[in-house]
Amino acid sequence: MAGGEKRRGLSKSCALLIVIAGIERYAFKGVASNLVTYLTDVVKMSNSRAATTVNTWSGFTFMLPLFSAPFADSYWDRFFTILASSSLYFVGLVGLTYTAFAGSRSTTKTISLYFLYTSLCLVALGLGVLNPSLQAFGADQLDHDLDQDHDHEPSSENKEVQSNHKSQFFQWWYFGVCAGSLLGVTVMSYIQDTYGWVLGFAIPTGSMLLLILLFLCGCGVYVYGGPGQDLKAKPFQRILELIKERVCRRSKITLVNDHDLNAMELELQEKPLCNCSNTEATTNTTSKKSLADEKSCKSGFSGLETVKLLLRLLPIWMMLLMFAVIFQQPATFFTKQGMTMKRNIGPNFKIPPATLQSTITLSIILLMPLYDKVLIPIAKKILKNEKGISVMERMGIGMFLSIIAIVIAALVERKRLKISKKMKISPNLDPLSIFWLLPQYILLGISDIFTVVGMQEFFYSEVPVRMRTMGFALYTSVFGVGSFVSAALISIIESYTRSRGGKHNWFADDMSEARLDNYYWLLALTSAISFLMYFVICKNFKSSSDDAQCDENC
Repeated sequence: MAGGEKRRGLSKSCALLIVIAGIERYAFKGVASNLVTYLTDVVKMSNSRAATTVNTWSGFTFMLPLFSAPFADSYWDRFFTILASSSLYFVGLVGLTYTAFAGSRSTTKTISLYFLYTSLCLVALGLGVLNPSLQAFGADQLDHDLDQDHDHEPSSENKEVQSNHKSQFFQWWYFGVCAGSLLGVTVMSYIQDTYGWVLGFAIPTGSMLLLILLFLCGCGVYVYGGPGQDLKAKPFQRILELIKERVCRRSKITLVNDHDLNAMELELQEKPLCNCSNTEATTNTTSKKSLADEKSCKSGFSGLETVKLLLRLLPIWMMLLMFAVIFQQPATFFTKQGMTMKRNIGPNFKIPPATLQSTITLSIILLMPLYDKVLIPIAKKILKNEKGISVMERMGIGMFLSIIAIVIAALVERKRLKISKKMKISPNLDPLSIFWLLPQYILLGISDIFTVVGMQEFFYSEVPVRMRTMGFALYTSVFGVGSFVSAALISIIESYTRSRGGKHNWFADDMSEARLDNYYWLLALTSAISFLMYFVICKNFKSSSDDAQCDENC
């Protein structure tokens, strides 16, 4: 029992990987949070093109795990995958820094644009492979801790201990990610706006180098998977084998002529249907097979069950897309809004618009303890549920709060537009203060506590152990596809509104003529429809953990 008490906290390997995840977020947010400003002010892109570029890049970054996860789960070693992808990430940031340096030294932007897109692609490739692999590697360390808890705790307490340990890991992981994001948004936005983009991109590059060195320093404390992995440990190879087996089976029973009939008859004569002379051996073989099947069910799923599982998660995954679309706005149009508003604090200091994104992260860090210490205990007493709020309910609450946030954003933008039009008549009138944007940022931060953490735990719990990288890839791909949906919406809306005349363009470069409020109302409407459909789907969704509890009771 004493050994179990010692393992109440996180292991050294889990703690180190949480720090590494925070450094990665610092590097990413240091680039991504203010990238739209770099594209509009330095590269001289239009507002719509810059937003589409950022959304497409984000989409590619978050979608890539969906394609790399099968290889990472089935063929690649996670340690070397993390090492290789972080190195590629580092090379991309070096290229991005060179882009800013070349742009500051040259009057033409041709070379800078070429290196810009190349380096952004390298960053996306590195991050797309690194992110799910790092989370899956952290989950491997967590599994090792949970196995030790299982050995040291009584069976009656085991489930509660493992559940608390799992929640603690995910919350600390997310805390590390948020802390890195907070520093990346605040510190790097100020440096980029004050000291220039060369230093603003060089610091994230240095942090990625630090990440690689720290990761290598932890070689002695990590828990590694077994080197000998058979077909049972390769779920995606199992899926391919299942498809091949079905195709071959169908082709074998397709008899073309009498020769095939004769061959099939001879085969049946050589292999009788039942070997009655060895009934005892058959019984032993059957019992061994059933035990092997039971063991296989505990360690992973069969190919058909894996396909069914992925299809079962698809409706939930699709309903989360509009939440991801809303979360693209702070890095794009919210930032552009802030650039047109009053940003002065005193006579000499101006707030960089991108730093307002830090309020999302700050609200998460400050309010996360209240979620655990206040909200969950109250929910346990009211709902009489040992977990308080289920994962599905947690994601739904966050989706609802994001809708409220985008409605507030639409109302604030309408107010900003009215003042902007009055300023053309009365030049002495001050623009709307940037602090009017704070409520929508804070609400998005609160919704993040519910939905994003819930998504991580949901996909972690609903996939087999050997498909863990795929589970985290499903989580990140929500934001990837959401970015593509956002980029597609901007392109379609701009094409339609521009065809009606310049004054009707929702994404005009002149922010006093743009109609972002209409765009936000559209997002609120589509998100509300998505939320209602999510509510209906949740009513009929059966979690895999519920199935496991049912099997145990039976």
